[in-house]
Amino acid sequence: MSRIGKAPISIPSGVEIKVDKSMVTVKGPKGELMQKIDPDMKLEIEDGTLTVVRPTEQKRHRAMHGLYRSLINNMVQGVSEGYKISLELHGVGYRASNSGQLLEMSMGYSHPIYFYVPDEVKVVTESVKGQPPRIDLESIDKQLIGQVAAKIRAFRKPEPYKGKGVRFAGEEIRRKQGKAAGA
Repeated sequence: MSRIGKAPISIPSGVEIKVDKSMVTVKGPKGELMQKIDPDMKLEIEDGTLTVVRPTEQKRHRAMHGLYRSLINNMVQGVSEGYKISLELHGVGYRASNSGQLLEMSMGYSHPIYFYVPDEVKVVTESVKGQPPRIDLESIDKQLIGQVAAKIRAFRKPEPYKGKGVRFAGEEIRRKQGKAAGA
């Protein structure tokens, strides 16, 4: 039995879950999310908890059991609390600024990088003296915010010798020593 799949999802107050055939809609104080699920999977809502039940022990059903439980749990958490990811730009002369949803980054290339952040993700940039420039992303959709953060990080991944690049806040980079002084 899937440990993740059999764990019940507690539904916080103010969150409403509607199941229509193979479409799950979760509505909460921060917004509304929809997810299509396999029609074989059954959702049972009782006493403020939601449980995902699989019909058989087939490999396909076992594989989907934990997946759909995690997706629905992420939706419930997103519409009630939301998700936040912070990125830091490490490097001399690295900058980030935004005007609305257009993010402009200067990261050591011959040209600035312009990236349009989807409307569902709120972006804020800040530059404090003595600290690396910071990009804060906020959204109710965990998958979308993770994808946007990964895309921004991919513009200049942190390299192991000097540690320059875009990294998640608090991320540790394994540093390499470099060339040994001629011996």
